[in-house]
Amino acid sequence: MRKTNVKSPLLLLLAAVIWGIAFVAQSVGMEYVGPFTFNAIRSVIGGLVLLPVIFFFDKRTAKGTAAEKSADKTDKKTLILGGICCGVCLGVASNLQQIGIKYTTVGKAGFITAMYIVLVPLLGIFLKKRVGIKVCISVVLAVIGLYLLCMTEEFSIGRGDAYVLLCALVFAFHILTIDHFSSMADGVKMSCIQFLAAGLISAVLMLIFEEPRLDAILSAWLPLLYAGVMSCGVAYTFQIIGQKDMDPTIASLILSLESVISVLAGWAILHQKLSVRELFGCLVMFAAIILAQLPERKEKER
Repeated sequence: MRKTNVKSPLLLLLAAVIWGIAFVAQSVGMEYVGPFTFNAIRSVIGGLVLLPVIFFFDKRTAKGTAAEKSADKTDKKTLILGGICCGVCLGVASNLQQIGIKYTTVGKAGFITAMYIVLVPLLGIFLKKRVGIKVCISVVLAVIGLYLLCMTEEFSIGRGDAYVLLCALVFAFHILTIDHFSSMADGVKMSCIQFLAAGLISAVLMLIFEEPRLDAILSAWLPLLYAGVMSCGVAYTFQIIGQKDMDPTIASLILSLESVISVLAGWAILHQKLSVRELFGCLVMFAAIILAQLPERKEKER
């Protein structure tokens, strides 16, 4: 069992806050550019933001033994492979989400995207990962809370809903992929590679299906900058670093708070009001997160 420190859940919580606010940026950005253009630019920005950070840390750790340098060369293969695998998952998932937001409401998109908290443990069973009863109860509570929070109209699987549902499935694979590679490679470097890979995928789709215009891109500079620097460069790096010492199911529960934050951001920035039902959904979500973080009985005794 992994020993979870205070830093890991805090980094994941900060990532969820940044992503929740990013829903507003994504919605505003779609008024100017297409989904592939938006994701291509934000991903490239996210990768470029991390380059000086990588340079700074490499300069500090430049002095090392011959054995350390030899191990570093071996780790580069794992780093590149992990970054590409994460980048493919991220590129596919983010584009499915961006397209889905165009055809469905933000509330539905937030709820359906957060379904990865259910898909992660289900997929983990096939990877022979054990899921305790406490986590199962937390998953059920989280789903109930997300339903109360985001579903304000009759549920139906429309075109946008289907895209976002596929997005949730790919995000579940993204979380499990990070869980596999994060302990074997540098988190910041792997995050940079995944953004460049995701940006390349989005750029190819942009050139095939869209006609990007410079004036439209410049008009969307603020949401693009926030989505690139904060949502990509900062939040996804927090996710990779934070998941090193976290169970992927518990990590997905904390990250699912982005749905709660997105509603709160809509209330604060877009002046949307929260109903009693939505507030109750927030409370249920926080209860699920707290329950998932409580130590097991055997761990307490040890």
